[in-house]
Amino acid sequence: MSRIENTFAALAAQGRKGLIPFITAGDPEPARTVEYMHALAMGGADVIELGVPFSDPMADGPVIQRSSERALSRGVTLRRVLDDVRTFRKDDARTPVVLMGYANPIERMGVETFAKAAAEAGVDGVLVVDYPPEESHEFASELAKHGLDPIFLLAPTSGDDRIAAVAKIARGYVYYVSLKGVTGAGNLDVSSIASKIPAIKSRVSIPVGVGFGIRDAQAAQNVAAHADAVVIGSRIVQLLEEAAPENAAQTLTDFIAGVRHALDELPGTVAA
Repeated sequence: MSRIENTFAALAAQGRKGLIPFITAGDPEPARTVEYMHALAMGGADVIELGVPFSDPMADGPVIQRSSERALSRGVTLRRVLDDVRTFRKDDARTPVVLMGYANPIERMGVETFAKAAAEAGVDGVLVVDYPPEESHEFASELAKHGLDPIFLLAPTSGDDRIAAVAKIARGYVYYVSLKGVTGAGNLDVSSIASKIPAIKSRVSIPVGVGFGIRDAQAAQNVAAHADAVVIGSRIVQLLEEAAPENAAQTLTDFIAGVRHALDELPGTVAA
């Protein structure tokens, strides 16, 4: 089993829901990315999504776009992101790390080269926003060859055919985008999520995480009542954007700990 599979199996055994925070690698200070990853893990993150900065995002809202621009302006590359994961692994062999980004940096490196380098660095999964499942069999096969989980998005507009395509190829977990639009958008509709998740879970055998629009502990708890995990990105990136450098890591730990506490108060949770 992969580190991601083991993590979700342990959560399921305890009746707990997963917490998956996102930060952009290299933002706001490249030298502190690993520190921030450890801060998330200390707060109770089950999986860390690490964004690979890219100049032309299609799914990211203004908060994450700004974070990518800052990281790129400081010279952060895909190879630098892999170096950060490798450094993180020296002190944390448990917390799964998923790279989230776009196809261009991977294709510039070469898919085979990337998969090998990511595995060697200690990456566990890869989510490429602009790789649709119908066209990703070779990519997923290359990841699998190196023990990496290919993770895919589903959306409110995803029909049965798209869900079936994801079910065939995805590993680790599925990321359900809770609303139409970009990251950081408002108007989170929990009732819509509640109606969509059962249809996905009836076809997909791996856990389903929900992201986009979750900004606080209460929203995370409301969504987690229907999903296996919650993903929080824009709010965390915004906290880093606003925090004084000397307080940033503690700010992350405190925020994640608050969300973790809310998730662990859901009915059916067994103490870890």
